[in-house]
This record gives sequence, structure tokens and C-alpha cells, in this order.
Amino acid sequence: DGKAFESCANCNNNFNLFLLLVLVYEVHVYTGAKLGAETDSNVYINLIGTRGDAGKRKLHRSRNNNVKFQHGQMDIFCIKAVSLGDLEKVLISHDGAGPGNGWFLDKIVIKYKEGKEAQEVVFPCNRWLDEYQDDGKTERELTANTQQWRVQVKTDEDSPEPQVCTRTLVIYGSKGKSDELLLSSQTPGYVCFLPRATDEFIVETGDLGNVYKIRVRCDDVPGFEGWHLKSFHLEDLRTKQELNFDCKCWLSLKREDKELVKEFPAVNGDQKTLPVYKYVVSVHTGDHWGAETFANVYITLYGKRGDTGVRQLHTSLAKGRKFQRNKVDSFLVEAVSLSHLQKVVIGHDGEGYGAGMYLKMVTVKESQDSDKEWVFPCWNWLDTHLGLCDTVCEIVTVGRRLISSPKLPEINLKSSGLWVMDITGSDLCNEEDPICLSFIFCGNLSCKKLSFQVTGKAIQIKDELADIGSIHKVQVTGPHSELKQPWHLDLLHMKHTSTKEDMYLAFDCWFNPNEDKCVELPALYADQEPLPVVEYAVHLHTGDLKKADATGEAYLCIQGEKSDSGKQWLNSRNSLITFARGQVDVFKIKAVYLGKLNQVLVGFKSLKKDAWFLEKIVIKEVLYSFSEHVFVHNDWINKCSKKDFVEVAIPLKETSMTSVLTKDFDTKSRGRWQTWVHCTQLPEDIPDVQVVVFGMKGKSFAQKVQNLNDNPFLLTVGDIGDITKVSFVLPGPCLGRGIKLHKLRLKDLDTKQELGFHMEAQCLFGEDGSQTVTELAAVRPDKPPLRGVLYLISVHTGTLPSSGTDAEVFITVFGEQGDSCKRRLRHSNFERGQVCISEMRAVDLGQLSKVHVEHHNMGYGAGWYLDQIVIHESDKTEVQYVFLCQQWLDSGVGDAKTERTLK
Repeated sequence: DGKAFESCANCNNNFNLFLLLVLVYEVHVYTGAKLGAETDSNVYINLIGTRGDAGKRKLHRSRNNNVKFQHGQMDIFCIKAVSLGDLEKVLISHDGAGPGNGWFLDKIVIKYKEGKEAQEVVFPCNRWLDEYQDDGKTERELTANTQQWRVQVKTDEDSPEPQVCTRTLVIYGSKGKSDELLLSSQTPGYVCFLPRATDEFIVETGDLGNVYKIRVRCDDVPGFEGWHLKSFHLEDLRTKQELNFDCKCWLSLKREDKELVKEFPAVNGDQKTLPVYKYVVSVHTGDHWGAETFANVYITLYGKRGDTGVRQLHTSLAKGRKFQRNKVDSFLVEAVSLSHLQKVVIGHDGEGYGAGMYLKMVTVKESQDSDKEWVFPCWNWLDTHLGLCDTVCEIVTVGRRLISSPKLPEINLKSSGLWVMDITGSDLCNEEDPICLSFIFCGNLSCKKLSFQVTGKAIQIKDELADIGSIHKVQVTGPHSELKQPWHLDLLHMKHTSTKEDMYLAFDCWFNPNEDKCVELPALYADQEPLPVVEYAVHLHTGDLKKADATGEAYLCIQGEKSDSGKQWLNSRNSLITFARGQVDVFKIKAVYLGKLNQVLVGFKSLKKDAWFLEKIVIKEVLYSFSEHVFVHNDWINKCSKKDFVEVAIPLKETSMTSVLTKDFDTKSRGRWQTWVHCTQLPEDIPDVQVVVFGMKGKSFAQKVQNLNDNPFLLTVGDIGDITKVSFVLPGPCLGRGIKLHKLRLKDLDTKQELGFHMEAQCLFGEDGSQTVTELAAVRPDKPPLRGVLYLISVHTGTLPSSGTDAEVFITVFGEQGDSCKRRLRHSNFERGQVCISEMRAVDLGQLSKVHVEHHNMGYGAGWYLDQIVIHESDKTEVQYVFLCQQWLDSGVGDAKTERTLK
């Protein structure tokens, strides 16, 4: 089972000794949600209790995840050990192995059962185990430090009688926050939160430090009228510290702010009460087909002072339906001040048709009167099968910008005047060992490089940055000298003395010893969309030739029409990199969007004078424009060269583009789709409605719609390829009025792919119920659906005696994209020599190929001489399709056929 350690209870012949039990300790390890929190290292743990310790154990195999210790993940491990008594400490460490060895540990929770009582002990950490971050330690001793609180809750006198509703509390302090604490009575039958009542609860948390705010939440349950909360009072049962929270507000979707979540700052005479802001959160939906969503969207804001918790974005300040294509929706999120914002987590619940959305960016300002906003660029899909292949994403801020430009002409093009630049970062222990950095300012005309030494937490520089034009990005490289300790670059604040342009670039990155780093961020101008930061996946193909492999130092620089990525080292200063024969090495480089790529610079130096045969470089833009660029070299680097470093420029060979990056489905579809149809205005006698599903490779057989009330049923469509449309067919007589269709949704039971359909103003079989077929095009986020077309069908009856008919006439039109299903022609008068024109609404059939025409052969003189049928789109009269017949459709004349196929 991968275990190399067992412990046994000591047993001898003296049976008066108490035999200790061997227990199973369930260890829950929570990796943090910070950027780069995950680790590939081997992790070790030792549990320490009042009866001894379990010994150092390697955490081998996660019980609940294939890959352990990933970003924001909880992993479960089981350790067998003789009872340790009350758990007091945990020693946790890693060996630093693997490329991403740094680890941010949130906490460890240990669950076990001794006797009848189930135990759970929390060991908070919330720190890095990383030799280059925090204090540089890769081992930490965690203590089970818990706090007990007496919580008193006062409900106001005009609050409604309490209803069944979950109420929770989260407490925030300087050392972290509590879990969601359930506020419910432990006494059976006791009713909490009555009007004018004061309810008391005892809750337990980890060591939170100095408490500065609480968050209260009510669940959204049907019929919930709200809760008028008067106040909260917290008392630490150990230290006797007391905290008051003045609330006096409603938690209701029907009153005041229409919110079920509220935050309150602690009122403490010794400390200044933190302000409460109504943050304005703006969601910028992209200008892509299918970018809009009808799903419920949620967001969490994170700052240096905690987070807001998950908030649903209910009511947009902008008019119209929210989250529509190329639209900006703003929402108010009330929270205690978060200080500097750092990131947001945004996602949706996947409900509704076409749930996936294309998110351009999120911007946040502290209030509606603020003149600056934080920028969180995404430029990606929130979709289970597109782009990120997830409906939730974490976006780190690139900085803060002015909301509107100062009223000065040509503000972004002026180069006169000084830029004042304030650089802030972490403290240096020894000012005699400064860090040397270079800041490169890239404009639309040229670039300028400024090099200087950082000796403290903050420095200021001034420069005109003349002749570079409008700045579009700032690049930071370094360190250019030996660094004795890690240094963190927080922020670059740039302000122009003449134009008053103002931007804050949040680099938030570490410069570590023995590392050459190059990071960059886009310039942030008011009223301009920032360039996205793109992750370029670089695939280096070493040739499959004799002695093609090599070991040495290497770097590359990607060059595009806008700028270049800077020199990106592929090895650290004190180590070498090996390119093996026939191998593909993949590196990821983040850079501000470079535009169309044109060449790659590759530098290589071998201490052993090895020659490296580089076949080609393939660069993929996987998160922005979904393109693949190929740079072919097919030659040696460093062969017979006398230079220390050999640099070669490899031009672009070819580029391939795709409309969107889609996820391969894990399993093959068997054509079984769970289907939801929701209709209203149903007649008393609900008719049999059939459905036909069309795909790129064919169509399904007609199947009965088993439920029209939003209850799922199964459609079996077979191997018809990608679904393009769905046709509802009425085989019986026409209805008195149409059936209102609100929802049609399909989900593949094998691949989990979902399809939606636009429902706006959609009536099955027309508003008057006179039609026999209604078609809906499938909506996909990666390409537009087939368009709806109004076809005009001109039916020419012949001029022979008795050519006309009173029978009902039906037609099916075929094209390269399917057929129209059988339609009843609404014109009932097909008289000799006349041309009857009917309308047919259908999903675009492409180029038409044939029609099938028939009549039901009932009534006096049912026989019919059809001359021809002419079809064209209502807005394209110049393109007409003519189908000649010039034959009888008569059971008593000629071949006695009453139906014919015309090409």
C-alpha cells in the first residue's frame, strides 16, 4: 500500500497494563488558493499528541484526487498509529523536489474516532513552505490553537416570524478567518430569531488574531420574507475580550439593498472602525458569438484585508438583460474595506441555455464616486468545454487606472513633461546589498530602458520617457547582481506631471537568488481596454539525429509586431538544461500580447562545446487567439562556433488559427441526449408533438416529446454528427393557437456536452397554431448557429382541363444542411393556371437540391396537374430554385402517383 511505517501498542505479559488502540487518523490537507500554491514535492507529516508522536510519514497517495497538493485543493490521507492522546502539534515539511517545489499550505484538519466521540482538530497554517518566499522555511510546526466565542444575536422588533432558513456567520481576524459557522439552536424545539429576541450561541474557531469584521448570510429559500438584524456581540471565552457589531439592517431580497449577505466592522474603542464600501463591480462580456450567458454569475473579491465571500450578481445597474454580448453590467457589492484589491474569483452555475460566457474583464471601484478602478483582465471563456474548460476562474489584478481621461488633448501621445514613478516592494535586510533592476517602457514608437538599484522598501524616479510615444507596456528584468535574499516587487505607480495620466501596475512578483526574471504588464489608460497578458506555450523540438542532444544555458525571445517578450532564460543561474535527442521540451512564457508573431531569437551556450540540433519551435497561444505558430530551423546551434553564446533568429514559417480552443470529450457519444422542454399555453387536450434532431451527418427518426413541463426525458438520435437544429412536428390537425416555448435544452449523457436554443418570442407552430413545423437552430459558443430563413414557395398549377385540386398539399424541401420536414402549404386554393405563394420559416437549408410534394388525395377532384415549384429566400429574389414537374399527381391518371420528388 506504499506505506513504510507502522506503529504497534506495547504489549507484555503484564495484563494489568492498558492496551492502547491503533487508530486511523484522517488527514485533510488544504493547499491554498494563492497563485503558484501547488507543489510537486514529496510532503512529510508527523502528528504529535499527549502520548507521543506518529513518526515522520510521507503523504503518499491522496484518497480523493489523482494529483495531490494542487491549487485550492483538499487532499485526504490516512495514517494508522497507536492512539496519540489529545493532538497538540503537527510537523509538516517537503523535500523541495520537482520543478514547482514551493507550497502554500492553508491548513490541516485531522479527523479520528476514539471511543464513541468523533474528534476533529484544526491546525491553521496560511503560510508558504518555500525557500524563496515568506521566511524561506520548508518545514513548519503547526499548533492546534482554537478559540471559543459566545455569540449574542439581537433581532429587531419588526422582523417577521422566523422561517426555516439557514443563517451563518464568518469571523475575520488578522490571522485568518473562520469557516462558515451555523447559527442554530442545540435545544430541540427552540425557535431562534423571534422578533425582539436575543439568541446566544457558542462557536469554535482557530486562532484568528485581532477580529475586525464579520459576515452574516441567509439562504435564499422560497417564501423567505427577510430578517431584521439589530446587532451582534462576540465574547472570547478565554481572554474575555468583547466585540460589538452595530447592524440595524434587513437581510432580504425584498427590502432595502435586496441582499441576503451583509458585512459589519468591529466596533472597538481601542481601534478605528473600518469603513464599509459599496464596491461597484463591472463585468465586461466579450464581443464573441455566444459570449452572453443566462446562468447565475457569482464573484468573490479578495484584498489585503480579507474577502467578500461568494456573492451572486443579482441586479445590474445597466438597463436590459444582463451578461449579453459586448455589454458592461455593473453591480453593487457591499463589504467592509478590503484595502488594496488583489484578485477576483468569478464563475457561473451553468444553468440556462448557452450557459458558457466569454468574459473580457472585470473592473472594480470602491464606490460610484471613485475616480479609479482596479482591472482584472480575463479574455477567455467560462465554459466546461471551451478555453479554460471551467466555469470558474481566478483573475489576478494587473493594477488600477483612472476611470475617465483628464480633459487634455492627445493625452496618450504627448511625450513632453515628466513621468514620476514610485516603486514599492518588500524591505531589504541590508541596504548595502541592493537589488539591481531594469524597467523597460515600451511605446508605439520605441522603447526606453532605465536601470537602477533598489535599497529600500520604496524609491521614486523621474524621467521624460521622451520619443517612445504612447506607452503600451512596462517590462521588468533582473536581478542584474548577486541577490542574497528574495525581494518582492509590489507596485509601480506612474503619474505624468503634464497630462495627469495616472496608473498603478500591480506586479506582485518575487525576484529570487540565482534567477533571471522578466515580467511585464500592460499600461492602464482610462477608456481603453488593456492589452491581455497571454501565456505562450513554447514547444522546442530537438532533432532525432546522432549527437543532436546538448547540455548548456539557453534563452529565447519571442518577437511580434507590437513588441517582444524580453529575454526569457530556460535555466536558472546555477544549473544547466539538457535538450535530449528526439525530445520536445515545453516552456510557458507570459507576456503582454505581442500581436502577430514574426520570429524567435534563441541563444545557446554549452560548457562542453556541445552542438544542439534544433528542428523547430512551435508556439501556441492557448488562451487568447487560439493560434499555433511554427518556426523551422532544422540546423545546428553552436557547431564549430568560436563565440561564447550563439544566438540565431528563426523566422515564422506558418501560422494556423482556430476559432476557439475546445476540450476533447473524454468519452464517445452514443447519441443519447437528456432533453428538457418547457411550454405554457397548452391546450386542454395536449396534442402529440414529435421532434426530429438534425446533425452534420444526418437526422434522427421522429420521436414523441414525452414532457412539455420541464421534466427531463431521453432522446436517442444515433450517430448524426454535431447537432445543428431541432424540428418540432405536429402530425395531427392544426391547433387553435400556438404553444409558448420557454426552454429547450439538450445534454449528452456520455460527453456531458450541453446545447441551448434561443427562445425569445418563440411559439411552437406559429402564434395562431396554423403551422405544422417549428425549427430551432442549436446555439454553440464557438460558432454562430444556422440562421433563420423565410422561404417563399410559388406553386404553379398547370393549364390543362381539371388541373386544379381542393386536396391538402404538403411539401418537404431538401438542402445541403438537411430538410424542412413535411409542411402543409397554407394556401388551400390550387386552381387551374394559378400561382399560389406560401411562406415557410426554417433554419437555413443551404443550397437547395430537391423537393418532395404530395397531397392527401381526399375530396372531389383531388387529382392535380403540377407545372412547377419556384423557391427563393424572401430577401434574395435574384437567386431562385426552379423544380419542374409537368405531371399529374392523380390516383386515376398516368402512373397513379399522388406524390413526386422534383430536382
